[in-house]
Amino acid sequence: MSQKSLEAKYIPLNRDAGLSGYQALAERIIATPLGKVSLAANQFGLSHLSFLPGQDDDFTARQVTLIECDQEAQIKAQAHLEQAEDELAAYFAGQLTAFNVALAPVGTTFQHQVWQALLAHPFGDAASYSDIASAIDNPKAVRAVGSANGANRIAIIIPCHRIIGKDGALTGYAYGLTIKQQLLALEAKAVGC
Repeated sequence: MSQKSLEAKYIPLNRDAGLSGYQALAERIIATPLGKVSLAANQFGLSHLSFLPGQDDDFTARQVTLIECDQEAQIKAQAHLEQAEDELAAYFAGQLTAFNVALAPVGTTFQHQVWQALLAHPFGDAASYSDIASAIDNPKAVRAVGSANGANRIAIIIPCHRIIGKDGALTGYAYGLTIKQQLLALEAKAVGC
């Protein structure tokens, strides 16, 4: 993916400028093969994608607070949700390897650098925190990269699940290692590994 196409679909809403980390205008819950997922969007793009815990899961739901908006902004947010739902259905069916829905996460400048590096990382290919730190030309920021990876609020599409230990071992994931392993297996199957 070229840098130009990445910029066209990624609107970095900057928390350093005072925006809330929970800025969303509309939300919907969808069913996926791995469980229910919450999607939220603002007028610029998808702002949240998180798994909802099932009965046997040991993670908690990430809360989304919706803010009020005018009808035009609500229509734009709903369109982003619809596109994300369609693309996720294709992803889980093994028919999509690159998402096109506009993204509008709220984060710090550094977090946006990490998230954009994750987006640029090839589908079906795992990386380590140090790989991502090198990709953003900050090889000593391995721990900060880990923290930014954990702060990602758009799971799957900003592929924080592709980050594994430098030794190849699975590392933590906000939604549990079982879901992480299933996402990695789904992508490996889609690319024929």
